[in-house]
Amino acid sequence: MENDLPRRREAAGLSQGELAEAVGVTRQTINAIERDRYDPSLDLAFKLAAHFECHIEDIFQPEENDDET
Repeated sequence: MENDLPRRREAAGLSQGELAEAVGVTRQTINAIERDRYDPSLDLAFKLAAHFECHIEDIFQPEENDDET
């Protein structure tokens, strides 16, 4: 899943640690999401969207070759 998290986080002037603290996860989790090594849970995706005051789809987009299940 592609994401716009690094750009949004940097535009807000937040470090990975600051964002992690704001949404209740570790800095390593934010790093893994930003590097496309981890897809967040639905709960975490909602928390991130709420933090940035946007829709989940504004941050996360499925990759073109993802299978629909």
